[in-house]
Amino acid sequence: MRSSCVLLTALVALIAYYIYIPLPSAVSDPWKLMLLDATFRSAQQVSNLIHSLGLSHHLLALNFIIISFGKKSAWSSPQVKVTDTDFDGVEVRVFEGSPKPEEPLKRSIIYIHGGGWALASAKIRYYDELCTAMAEELNAVIVSIEYRLVPKVYFPAQIHDVVHATKYFLQPEVLHKYSVDPDRIGISGDSAGGNLAAAVGQQFSQDANLKDKFKVQALIYPVLQALDFNTPSYQQNVNTPILPRYIMVKYWVDYFQGNHDFVQAMIVNNHTSLDVEEAVALRARLNWTSLLPASITKDYRPVMQTTGNTRIVREIPQLLDARAAPLIAEQEVLRHLPKTYILTCEYDVLRDDGIMYAKRLESAGVEVTLDHYEDGFHGCMIFTSWPTNFSVGIRTRNSYIKWLDQNL
Repeated sequence: MRSSCVLLTALVALIAYYIYIPLPSAVSDPWKLMLLDATFRSAQQVSNLIHSLGLSHHLLALNFIIISFGKKSAWSSPQVKVTDTDFDGVEVRVFEGSPKPEEPLKRSIIYIHGGGWALASAKIRYYDELCTAMAEELNAVIVSIEYRLVPKVYFPAQIHDVVHATKYFLQPEVLHKYSVDPDRIGISGDSAGGNLAAAVGQQFSQDANLKDKFKVQALIYPVLQALDFNTPSYQQNVNTPILPRYIMVKYWVDYFQGNHDFVQAMIVNNHTSLDVEEAVALRARLNWTSLLPASITKDYRPVMQTTGNTRIVREIPQLLDARAAPLIAEQEVLRHLPKTYILTCEYDVLRDDGIMYAKRLESAGVEVTLDHYEDGFHGCMIFTSWPTNFSVGIRTRNSYIKWLDQNL
């Protein structure tokens, strides 16, 4: 009996040691975040083991785990009709709010889920619940795009999928089918989905052949650049769940089908050192010492290497492509963008990407709402239901939908 108690105590101690990570006291629901992070780390370790055994690519294995525990069928309710279909060969899940006699034409949002261009799905519970809430509360048509993922495809295939599905939807006969007002359509996405939304928003604003333009864009903790992995938010949140810096850099390398040997060099900005001529003209567009307020920069210092690894940009030129990094787009491109909402979280490596983009858009004359959450963490907006219900998740979702209601 005594030995059993000792073993049980040791087991509990080991579990607690695995789960516990130091977190800022101000972050929302810290113990719940520790449990969420431990769950995700465990899934990553299992997928890495599967990869090492040669059974599957680690990202395919990880996404299989995520979807297995979270996939939800297209279930309609009296308030929202949900259907799975495809637009120009791209799978989509469409959420339609109930018809209202006083409002024959509905608003619409093209929504793009996050997941590092490699994980998640429009058909998992988190995104299904978010889009259902949007369709019901806005009385809108939400088109959630099931774009293809790494490692089955790489940049720019994800952008192409979103473009094809969106252009199909914008056809007059399709808008008529779903009773959508062509003047009240927006594009939105979170994390990597925010990246794709920003990229497509820029592309569509420049397309003279498109009759219908987006009325708004709403970007939720978007990833917007791969030139500087030492902004204040990257330095502050280097190991913060659920997106540590190392993992974000790996997502970028995987997105471009790059060499993982470059990851450590990229973490210290060796890919954009002063001797990398291709990056020289772009540095001013994300000079965070001028784009970020003093309350954000604090005592952080830029990390700029004199000499680095010029081979990285030669082998992965996509790092400097504005389609992948919308933050480095030219000012002329930015000034044509629609009214914009950007949500950022304090405990997120991507915080400064969003804040810098807001500043650049404002400088280009775009009307911007920057909605910052001091207790927020990356990914929080989709965590609104038990057992992963966070107070900041509910607040961010409500604020996001409220802004869409007032501006779309």
